[in-house]
This record gives sequence, C-alpha cells and structure tokens, in this order.
Amino acid sequence: MIKKIKNHLPVLVFFFLLILVWELAVAFFDIESWILPAPHRIIKEIIKTRSLLLRHSLRTLFESIVGLLISFITGIITGVVIFHFDILKRTFYPLLVISQTVPIVILIPLLVIWFGFGILPKILIVILACFFPAAVNTIDGLSTADNDMISLLKSMGATNWQVFTKVRVPAALPMIFSGMRISATYSVMAAVVAEWMGSDMGLGVFIVRSSNSYLTARVFAGIVFVSFFSIILFKSIDFLEKILIPWKEQKREEI
Repeated sequence: MIKKIKNHLPVLVFFFLLILVWELAVAFFDIESWILPAPHRIIKEIIKTRSLLLRHSLRTLFESIVGLLISFITGIITGVVIFHFDILKRTFYPLLVISQTVPIVILIPLLVIWFGFGILPKILIVILACFFPAAVNTIDGLSTADNDMISLLKSMGATNWQVFTKVRVPAALPMIFSGMRISATYSVMAAVVAEWMGSDMGLGVFIVRSSNSYLTARVFAGIVFVSFFSIILFKSIDFLEKILIPWKEQKREEI
C-alpha cells in the first residue's frame, strides 16, 4: 500500500501544483472567467449543475460501455480467427492497420445519414474507435507464446485446443488487456465526439451547448467528467487484469 502511494505521489504533487499555478495565474492576470475560469469556479459549476451533468453523463456512459464491450468481444474473436488462419492474417491484418489512417470523425456524418441521430451511430463510433486495439493486441499477444513450450506439449500428445488454452491464451492475456486499456481510454472520447455531430443528450451535447453560450466553466466541468469516466474505465480494466492475471502482479511486486 505504501509503495503504491509512493508511486502515485509525484503525479498527485504535480496535479496539485498545476491547479495552484492555474488559480494564481487567473487571479494575478485578472483573466475573464469566460476565457479561462479559475479551478474553484469550475468546482462551483460542477456542484451547481451536478444533476444536469449526471443526466448527460449517464447517456455518454451507456454509449461508451456498450460500444466498449461489443468492441472487446468482436475484436478478440476477430483477433483469434485471424491468428489461426494465415491467409486471413496476410489479408486482413494490413487492412486493420490501414483502417486506422481513416479519421473516425469523418465517418460520423455517414453514420448519422444511415442511422439517424439516435444512440446507435454513437455506439458504432465507439466500436470503430475501440475495435482496432483489441483485435491487433490479441493477434500480437497470441504470437508471443513460447514455441519451445508448445513443442513440448505437442510431443506429449497435447491437442491444438489444449495448446491454445494452456499456453497461447495465458501468454496473450497481458497484451489483450493492454489493448483493452487503450480501448477504454478511447471509448468515452469517441462517444463525446459522436455526440457533437448531433444528439439530444450526452456530455458532448453538454460541452457544445456550454461553449456556444460562452459558459467556459461548464465546458471545463464537462471535460472533468469525461476525464473522470475515462480513468474509471481504465482502472476497471486494471482491476479485472489483476483478477485474471494474478501472476503479472506478483512479477511487478518482485521487481
């Protein structure tokens, strides 16, 4: 516990120093709140609009979590299938990489045209943003298995399924979770960006409306919530990883 506190202490100190400098700079230079609000004004705005923020947050969280879960399932399954068939790996792995050169933002208008302004296009954007890390890390993770261990098991009569479940999956789990953490950080932001293009509810709508009204403190309040939920999802993946891969945590403690 003490070690964890020590590890996080530099980050916490830097964060509080940043807030302090921000607060003092706004006061010293007499910056208008509509340009850059002081941190204490942002906190007041969060308290003032907490019920409204909560309603918008629930929509964004729903879109993020549903899209994230679907991207995990489809990404991992796709990664496993591509890994096991060499022709698919040669064909689709480069396509997966190339697909990342297309900005997700430019697809939003098309999804709005095809599926309207409801929740569906937002969830699809989250899936598109989060699918790639899950799929690619699964493929790469399965490739990291110890070939000597696989040869030994096969010499002892192990089936392909046994090799997959006993060697490849345990070896791939750290990279799979790494991809899931990356996806988790993308999910909330992807939902927010999708909401900018047209929605009646969500943190993206809250931020845009606040920006249009020059309520800058509210904009920052929305940003705080986006960051908070992104961290929560990231830490949730961390927690799940510690449960499913206890040996990785033991190695960290030994180091």
